[in-house]
Amino acid sequence: MFGLTIDAKLIVMVMVFAAVFAGVQGLVGVFSVATQKRQLNRRLKVSEKVEGISALVVELRKQRGLTAAGGRGGGRLRWLSNLIVASGLPYDQRKWLTYVAGSALIAGAGGWLLGHSPIAVVGGLVLGGVLVPLGALKMAAGRRAAALGFQLPQALDIIVRSLEAGHPVPAAVALVGREMSDPIGSEFGMAADEIAYGATLEQAVERMSERCQHPDVDLFAATVRLQERTGGNLTGLLKLNANTVRERHKMRLKIKAASSEGRASAMILTAAPFIALGMIMMISPSFYGDVIDEPVVKYGLAGLAFWIFLGNLIMRRMIDMRL
Repeated sequence: MFGLTIDAKLIVMVMVFAAVFAGVQGLVGVFSVATQKRQLNRRLKVSEKVEGISALVVELRKQRGLTAAGGRGGGRLRWLSNLIVASGLPYDQRKWLTYVAGSALIAGAGGWLLGHSPIAVVGGLVLGGVLVPLGALKMAAGRRAAALGFQLPQALDIIVRSLEAGHPVPAAVALVGREMSDPIGSEFGMAADEIAYGATLEQAVERMSERCQHPDVDLFAATVRLQERTGGNLTGLLKLNANTVRERHKMRLKIKAASSEGRASAMILTAAPFIALGMIMMISPSFYGDVIDEPVVKYGLAGLAFWIFLGNLIMRRMIDMRL
């Protein structure tokens, strides 16, 4: 009528694109829901395998690297115990030792292939058996701390609404453990289980603060401790606590944005020498081949590595602004 022609192939292509797009969106939604349910029900899966509150509390503590009484390893390895608990990873000593041994053997074999010397093998063993596992634990603890800081205001809002509806405090804490995903859901769920096991609210929240090792959770524990000892309106205190945590989270994001240039500079300045060395070795393998065994060259490279390490420490101190 208006002189327009419709191409049948174009219509078929549009329909195929729409079908594929809808299918991909559906798969993404299914996997997202499945992941959320798996995270939400992680603690519930543990409760299905054990019978009784006492067995549940003991099992949850063991999975966090704690003793049956809720304590930690003492002595010189207390820092390692704190790191394991803060990471939130399910603790299985045999499995973890197997992973560490495998990582050390792989790194040691890589050191032998690259250096063909006992020193290279020892360096590979230390790298794979010590530095890599500790780095993985530090990264897991950092991600968990960031998630805790983001979820805590929502958890406090749920407790406030539950208290305003007339529920007791243990029921409000248990509601967070049922409704929120990990890591905050598991932490409040463990607190609710300990309350049901016989601990007071102050003791359960204090233990949660010790497990999380997060300043915002410490503030929540201090609020509960203050209310338990002096009395007052817990609902109003938790509302104020939630607002304070949100403001602190915003300030952390502002600090992260302000220090982004420093972090980028640190990564570029650290990676540039190694990238340059790798490119030289690939383009001209014999460039350093004639002088690499000279003592002056070895000491010079060691000195450069030390200066790179020292520069990284200085730049880290410059951008490490804590709140």
